[in-house]
Amino acid sequence: GGGGLGGPGEQPTMQSGGLAMPRWSFTLGPGGRGLDGLTAQEKEASDAFGRESAEKVKAAMTHAWRGYKAHAWGRDELKPVSGRGADPWGGIGCTLVDSLDTLWLMGMRAEFEEAKGWVRDHLEFDRTPGAVSVFETTIRELGGLLAAFDLSGDALFLDKALDLGHRLMRAFDTPSGIPYGSVEIGGRAAGGGRGHNAAWTGNAAVLAELGTLQLDFRYLSEMSGDPKFAKAVNRVLDLLVAKSPPRGLYPIYVRTSDAGFATRQVTLGALGDSFYEYLLKVWVQGGLEEERYRDAYDRAMDGVVSTLLQASTPSKLAYVADWDGNGLNHKMDHLVCFLGGVLALGAHAAKGGPAGSDRARRDLEVGRALTKTCFEMYERQASGVAPEWVQFQAGRDFRPGPGGNFNILRPEAIEAIFVLHQLTGDPEYRRMGRRMFDALERHCRTAVAYGGLRDVTHTHQAPEDRMESFFLAETLKYHYLLQAPVEEHGVDLLRSKVLNTEAHPLSIFGSLRFEELKEIARKGRGQPRRSAA
Repeated sequence: GGGGLGGPGEQPTMQSGGLAMPRWSFTLGPGGRGLDGLTAQEKEASDAFGRESAEKVKAAMTHAWRGYKAHAWGRDELKPVSGRGADPWGGIGCTLVDSLDTLWLMGMRAEFEEAKGWVRDHLEFDRTPGAVSVFETTIRELGGLLAAFDLSGDALFLDKALDLGHRLMRAFDTPSGIPYGSVEIGGRAAGGGRGHNAAWTGNAAVLAELGTLQLDFRYLSEMSGDPKFAKAVNRVLDLLVAKSPPRGLYPIYVRTSDAGFATRQVTLGALGDSFYEYLLKVWVQGGLEEERYRDAYDRAMDGVVSTLLQASTPSKLAYVADWDGNGLNHKMDHLVCFLGGVLALGAHAAKGGPAGSDRARRDLEVGRALTKTCFEMYERQASGVAPEWVQFQAGRDFRPGPGGNFNILRPEAIEAIFVLHQLTGDPEYRRMGRRMFDALERHCRTAVAYGGLRDVTHTHQAPEDRMESFFLAETLKYHYLLQAPVEEHGVDLLRSKVLNTEAHPLSIFGSLRFEELKEIARKGRGQPRRSAA
């Protein structure tokens, strides 16, 4: 296999005591004042604006949920223009399950109870036809069930999650333990469904997929008392971390036969993104104790800064280029926008906080700068809605990439804005989020829900006939969590919850709520107390 970032490439830049530092000054965007920099009046005014905005987001969720209930109840997706249901994820009620925690957090308890009734009476996995995506089913369905359990304390959701978890475990039956990308989950839970990788990946596993199962499977082990789930996913992460690739950056294809890399391509966009997110978040989930994951994350961020991080001209907008094996490709997926939030979280969760080290200061600044760029991806389009990816050009900053001028209601930019607002307290992030929400409302709303756009550079067009479950699970949830004060929703990123890559909040191991939930789960099993370790 290829060796990732071998060859000359871009050399690491000026060092601060051995730490890679950016070679440019960037346009930073808000977030420099810190939570203590606000007066009581400023905080009050920002919270009032936030509450008013949060009500608008809740109204959007109510609109889409009514459409889903009327036209696609229990189906994987609602088609927002034709008003029909569709089942692209195996007929597992994906939109309903993915939305459970959004309903709960927005205080839509009657709708939550009604959805719970569907889960209780109709959610069965033994009739799921064919193979499902292990990654998508884990982050949307398993994560949705676990977060519903975490918030409500109702063991019904844990029971359904456990059944699904057993079925998904079949994917790990490979020579190396690196899971297949797809697996059959139908039939009896104990039965043996087959797994495989897609032909388009050259039968290799995808980095972002195999590295984005850990939060949900580890949590399932803790709550079920069955260590096999955590063991399988920790082994995958440990295998990869032990490879210590050049500059800490991992190629996107991994062979299931021997866990070797099958390419030299590196990206923090599609196929790579959430692997890096989980290096940090698995460390956060475990109570900041598993240092090997934090170390691998730090090495990767050094590699990003020394090798992939660039500044546009003329506006000095920070962006993260792709590495195609031989050099840089100056494009950035909207998906990369998650990184601004992750960098800020890593800086704040580090020992000593964001001011405690050169590394933390660097990461917070880069996170702020990237998030500013992502906001500009919205602001600079006629519709106020961002394209799927952009190409950077000397002297012109960026343009929508060829064939990439569509939008599918993705969450990553508003995710980073939510995280940065919660951690820095800067009211400007709420105003940015509100502008993005208003554009969505203006251009993406249909009679029954919301749809993406075919071309974000135009203002006169009907939305597309697709609404992914992540629009309700992530995009609207992040808009709401940004605007509603944290005291009112309780999703505290440093003290109580870690969010999976589908925005499903799970209690951090060892937290008060986590211990309460373990007790509920144990009583549900009728077992004496024991550790899942």
